Amino acid sequence: MQDQATDPADLRGDCERCFGLCCVALPFAASADFAIDKQAGKPCPNLGDDHRCGIHAKLRTEGFNGCTVYDCFGAGQKVSQITFGGRDRRTGSREDARRMVEVFPVVRQLHELLWYLTEALTLPAARPVHADLRRMLTKTEELTLRSPEELAALDVGAHRQEVNVLLLRTSDLARAGIGGRKKNRRGADLMGARLKGADLRGATLRGAYLIAADLTGADLRGADLIGADLRDADLTDVDLTGAFFLTQPQLNAARGSAGTRLPGSVTRPVHWTAQL
Repeated sequence: MQDQATDPADLRGDCERCFGLCCVALPFAASADFAIDKQAGKPCPNLGDDHRCGIHAKLRTEGFNGCTVYDCFGAGQKVSQITFGGRDRRTGSREDARRMVEVFPVVRQLHELLWYLTEALTLPAARPVHADLRRMLTKTEELTLRSPEELAALDVGAHRQEVNVLLLRTSDLARAGIGGRKKNRRGADLMGARLKGADLRGATLRGAYLIAADLTGADLRGADLIGADLRDADLTDVDLTGAFFLTQPQLNAARGSAGTRLPGSVTRPVHWTAQL
């Protein structure tokens, strides 16, 4: 029987159905990623009355690289259209506006977990835990549908730990069939590391710091990349075929080329083409 998983389209941000929640709820600090400071709950000055970004086409040139690599995993439209029933921060009450700021990050975390669980169910090697994964997927989806008050009080960290137990088991099963000695680089500090041409087939890079690492031509087939920090990592000609738990925001934060081979769960970032 084919597994029924959450529609991947529901786990990608759809700004047309969102009220610019990421531009309001999330804080950021002036840095290489953001041109200005912004507090949580304060609308970005670039956010228009139509809930759209006024500089969307030139975010990178205006110093807002961080916005171009972000994705809410579909939490924005869930909170806007379902949790608050289409009431935005202006048409709803003051309490609604306050709750939106609290709830959006919670639902974003839950939707990220939905992404991982949905991908785990596509991995044939993880079939021994598919039943548990389906149950956890259903439980997580049900959590996203709770009231604003319930979501604000939710211990999402505890739920993430429950999910992580299954994802770890999934990773072990998925990588078991990959030949050779599989490297364990979980949580490793590999910032700026020279890994050109490295054989990382079936490696676990969970939570590894790969900021600005040179991975040119490396072999990451079947690697576990959950939580790996790929900001400014060079993925030129890297083979990521079969790599799993790699999200679009991770990939958007990296540099790559036309020769970078990607798993089907992600798409080639537009700015990679601009770099060529």
